[in-house]
Amino acid sequence: MRSSQVSQLPNQEQSMQAQRRSLSALWRQSREARAAYLFVLPVFVLFVVFRFGPAIASLVLSFADYEIGGNITFIGLDNYRQLVDDSVFWQSVRVTVVYTAMVMPLTTITALSLALLLTRSLRGVGLFRALFFLPYITSTVMAAIIWLWIYSPTDSGLLNAVVGIADIGPIGWLQDQATVLPALAIMSTWKGFGYSMMIFVAGLLAIPEMYHEAAQIDGATWWQRFTQITLPLLKPIIFFVLVIETIASFQVFDAVYVMTSGGPARGSFTLVYMLYTQGFQYFNFGYASAIGIFLFVAILIIAMIQRRLVGRSES
Repeated sequence: MRSSQVSQLPNQEQSMQAQRRSLSALWRQSREARAAYLFVLPVFVLFVVFRFGPAIASLVLSFADYEIGGNITFIGLDNYRQLVDDSVFWQSVRVTVVYTAMVMPLTTITALSLALLLTRSLRGVGLFRALFFLPYITSTVMAAIIWLWIYSPTDSGLLNAVVGIADIGPIGWLQDQATVLPALAIMSTWKGFGYSMMIFVAGLLAIPEMYHEAAQIDGATWWQRFTQITLPLLKPIIFFVLVIETIASFQVFDAVYVMTSGGPARGSFTLVYMLYTQGFQYFNFGYASAIGIFLFVAILIIAMIQRRLVGRSES
């Protein structure tokens, strides 16, 4: 009995030493975690203050009447009732929806088409990727000024000079309600397709090449490989691109502000531009906040619909 008890003592000591080492390692890990959280804390506080703070303030102001330097008077749902009865608001909704219906598919198709070309083994493909991505990192105001010259209603405008060869024009691309939204959509597509293109490039490069090789051995054409392999595997990427392009289209402001100022005859009077006019021209911050809340809910609903139609992928 004594010999067995003596033989158990080293095992107990080893077990206790192992427990002490594990506790010491756990303490060091927790100390490192606390230090990491301490470094992250300032950024987290800034994110909460400047992201969630304005969002909460906007939600509160949407139920109030407030002007700069004045008192906040809570008026319940009056701002939202005013939205329902405001014909200018519904016109801005129509303009925003039409603009989004132009930009979202045009940008997505352009980005995917170029991504398919730029994932091939071509000489200088990296340079072409950089060149196509360049408009995205260009200032929107600068790009809008360039396109103002392209859309100039006189013969000196680049586009009118081109169509003038066929004895057409000059056309007031930004001065006509029939052409102002397509003109803005083309400019926004040129400005923004580079980001979505790079997302598609990453998604295409992540698809195992053996899938295409096996389908090609079975005699599948390029179109069959694209529709049966590439598109199904790209569904999460397509969903992401559709969501970000929808958000960008619904929030368009810079190009409208620089190029049209909401004209002609409110033909480009988008929701965000109406929010700007109500908040920073008329200083009606409660009504502007109600427009912002409507915009958030509209984008959320559209994203959920896109998730249901496109985002789900079979495992």
